[in-house]
Amino acid sequence: FSRMFVQVCLYFYCKCLWRCLKFVVRKLTGQCELQRICYNTKPGAARTMKIEASLKGSKSKRLQTSVNVHPDAIEKTIDDIMELKRINPDINPQLGVSLQACLLQIVGYRNLIAEVEKLRREPYDSENPQHEEMLLKLWKCLKPNSPLKARISKQWCEIGFQGDDPKTDFRGMGLLGLYNLVYFAEWDTEIAQQVLTDSLHPKYREVTKKELSQLSKAEWEKKKFDKAIGYSFAIVGINITDLAYNLLVSGALKTHFYNVAPEAPTLTHFQQTFCYLMHEFHKFWIDEDPLDIMEFNRVREKFYRRILRQLQNPEMALCPHFAASESLINM
Repeated sequence: FSRMFVQVCLYFYCKCLWRCLKFVVRKLTGQCELQRICYNTKPGAARTMKIEASLKGSKSKRLQTSVNVHPDAIEKTIDDIMELKRINPDINPQLGVSLQACLLQIVGYRNLIAEVEKLRREPYDSENPQHEEMLLKLWKCLKPNSPLKARISKQWCEIGFQGDDPKTDFRGMGLLGLYNLVYFAEWDTEIAQQVLTDSLHPKYREVTKKELSQLSKAEWEKKKFDKAIGYSFAIVGINITDLAYNLLVSGALKTHFYNVAPEAPTLTHFQQTFCYLMHEFHKFWIDEDPLDIMEFNRVREKFYRRILRQLQNPEMALCPHFAASESLINM
């Protein structure tokens, strides 16, 4: 009964009291909610997410649908919002500029999801010359001094694919996995090559006395033979693509993109985020020092939760430490 009473009170508050409160505040301040957000919240995720919530929660259908318009219709949408809210654009010129920037980010994020989803759903086709060209570019970027002897070759295992033909490994993420790996290898070549080398030849780390005291005999028997565990670079890249995809579609990446993209976030922003996640996961994997590769899912889930916690902060922008993402910092 108590739970039902609380739910009824919350519903009444949200539907009635909240709207009444907004009406009173507008009368007292002479500003609508959108004005108060734009004037009192600094640009970035905090402002854009509040604007998005305000528009979606409005009782006006025109305001609700404004977050789903085509990018070319944003200026007309701003005019409609100003008219509906009875705001004089000549007196409030900055409001239109602020709303436009927020809507560009909101609409851009939705379009980015559609673009990423399209790539994810497109399967790798070995009969498609463009697909084959990208795959060969991945090899050349990662192994510039080792020519590929044949298209179907055991050499693919050297960069972390499971078999002779990488096309079978892209099933889960489609072309999106290949796009991300190629971007990482092409634009952050030095880092990508180093991560690949470390994944093949992990650095040995001495076990401290404290760690030794906490290990069981069976665990020590494993660790003394293999104190650092490698992983399959390409397979992990596809897996981290899946992680980035889930962060995107869940809305978790809004915090990051709204803070780093002054207008609409693009596929390049997503790929740069993938590079960051690959770089950070590699360091995280080394720090976790798993007993064997069977711990991959546990480490991945722990890493995913850490990124989620970071993105809960509206001030958060994932901070890359490599060349391809310097443009994010300078925006």
